[in-house]
Amino acid sequence: MKHANVAIFVPHAGCPQRCSFCSQHSITGQERLPTPGEVRETLKTAEENLKEKSRFAEIAFFGGSFTAIDRGDMLALLEAAAPSVRDGVFSGIRISTRPDAIDAKVLELLSRYGVTTIELGAQSMNDVVLRQNRRGHTARQVRQASELIRSAGFSLGLQMMTGLWGDTAAGAMQTACDLAGLKPDCVRIYPTVVMKGTELALRYRSGEYVPMALQEMVELCCDLLEFFGEHSIPVIRLGLHSSPEMQRDRVAGPWHPAFRELCESRLFLRRLLAFLEREQILPGRVEIHVSPQWVSKAVGQSRCNLLELSRRGYQARVVPDSSMGPSEFLAFFPDNRLPAKA
Repeated sequence: MKHANVAIFVPHAGCPQRCSFCSQHSITGQERLPTPGEVRETLKTAEENLKEKSRFAEIAFFGGSFTAIDRGDMLALLEAAAPSVRDGVFSGIRISTRPDAIDAKVLELLSRYGVTTIELGAQSMNDVVLRQNRRGHTARQVRQASELIRSAGFSLGLQMMTGLWGDTAAGAMQTACDLAGLKPDCVRIYPTVVMKGTELALRYRSGEYVPMALQEMVELCCDLLEFFGEHSIPVIRLGLHSSPEMQRDRVAGPWHPAFRELCESRLFLRRLLAFLEREQILPGRVEIHVSPQWVSKAVGQSRCNLLELSRRGYQARVVPDSSMGPSEFLAFFPDNRLPAKA
């Protein structure tokens, strides 16, 4: 059964300062902390919609630093959610927080209320980049918090950002290497987008900060997807959620409503071209069988993958094939070549 989250946003709650890029209202569409009554109502609606599938879903408090908010508010939210976990309606509670807001005492408290997964907003493992973007924590604190979380028996998620002010593509890859070394159960990758009302927007307008171009960011995130895949670490989110507020308040930066599909499509093309080169397949006709769910990724947005293959002399056709797994492909060569799978 596919995992699901029932998202409850706590925008900017608990954060001791505002990071250079932060515009939580625009990202979440909310301005205030939810009340316990609103939490219960959200969970009731989710249970009705998900029906028996709800037992595979986690209640997810996202958007702020959950363990750094007022302790009374934190406990009130947990008390509103915990009965649904104790009764088996939902599988657990997932929270996101800051690395410097984790210690043994708070972990013991979270375990009492059915919290199962803790995600840390690491963003970068370069202390210079962290300071420049006013994160207020260090890479060492990311390591320490991750060790505490894993030792206490929680599932660990780590979040990173690409294209931060002062960072580079090589720096992002080093962050990925450092995060993989912490053995997370999952990661999220968020490209930096310049939002209205942020320090980064001021830096962008003054020329101090130049965001990555969309295609440059796609290439970088392809590398990251490939890297984490090689380390068997699921990337459960790639790109920012689309919302009216996001489209309204975005000033600049590599945002696309289907950013992950752009990356997976480009990565698919990379793998296919590498296969054609490795197998020394000469230009000509090629029939590419993929899972029905991967047809659009294989074709590419606006048929970009097929156009690139055509530019290289391959007349490609993509065929849905239910025997194929995600990202797999089977290539047939009508001009009397044997099929090959990758």
